[in-house]
Amino acid sequence: MELERPVVMRARAPGRDARHRNIARAGAALLAAATLAAGTPASAQDFPVHPIRLIVPWPPGGNVDITARTLAPALGEALGQTIVIDNRAGAGGTIGTTVAIKAPPDGYTLLMGSSGTVTVAPTVYRNIAYDPVRDLTAIGLVHVVPMVLTAAARTPVASFADLVALSRQRGGNVSIASAGNGSSNHLAIELLLRLSGIRLLHVPYKGAGPALNDLLGGQVDTMMDQLSASSGPIRDGRIKALAVTTATRSALLPEVPTLAEAGVAGYEASTFTGLFAPAGLPRATLDRLVEAVRRALAEEPVRARYRAMGVELRDMSREDFQRYVREDYAKWRRVARDGNIAID
Repeated sequence: MELERPVVMRARAPGRDARHRNIARAGAALLAAATLAAGTPASAQDFPVHPIRLIVPWPPGGNVDITARTLAPALGEALGQTIVIDNRAGAGGTIGTTVAIKAPPDGYTLLMGSSGTVTVAPTVYRNIAYDPVRDLTAIGLVHVVPMVLTAAARTPVASFADLVALSRQRGGNVSIASAGNGSSNHLAIELLLRLSGIRLLHVPYKGAGPALNDLLGGQVDTMMDQLSASSGPIRDGRIKALAVTTATRSALLPEVPTLAEAGVAGYEASTFTGLFAPAGLPRATLDRLVEAVRRALAEEPVRARYRAMGVELRDMSREDFQRYVREDYAKWRRVARDGNIAID
């Protein structure tokens, strides 16, 4: 090599011009090596340097959207950047989820994901374009929403045991409403049918709102819905709570038993909302986001707003949340397969 000739091959030192050229080459080589070694980690450690887009795959005003807008200011403060909400609704939340997955994995596009879009939709849509375990990085759990089995005021039941008896009496001709085919509520119903052996007539609606309206009007006998949406009518006595779907009783309705307590051994179902990013996020960026979510969720105004929504706040590490997502996905995949639930 030319740089070695002055030392090994020649007795006299190189001239001034040669020395300058050698020093310049060496300096350029060192600079290139330093840039190569530190380029990606340094940029990740500087994160974030401009506003962050948070995709909500539902229209404004729904549970996931409210969750995102409650978290965004505190999350932005923790990161030192503005969080911009981007509602990308359509196809049961799968359009916005796909947009987030296809974004560069640099931390500047995040997803407010939920069980409906992350662990349920991929199990029931035949032509889904993503795998939640392969294509998403789980950052942190925001909250968990229990579901509740309810009955219309006119339905002659006061407990799950009463519902089982009524179903037998009517030969399974007892209706149960959900937010739609392939929804989290629908799969929770299928899990109930499989574990309890009860027969019910599933009536899918285009959304939880219309289903709840018909339950209030007595057009359907029962409904499986998120507790956050049903707690008001339950407290007002307009519908009856038969059981909650979580492993333990809800602090919002402590007098209502769980389905496991009501005799359905092993039953547990709930919906979650959490923060995700495209797969391949740099570790430094991921760590920064994890810490920012932790700080945002520790803010009392954020916690108070979520408690008012009727959701449960659970302290969960990123690794535990990642495991939770994997297990939830596997559970609903089994339920969808056993119930032969598939949507084109």
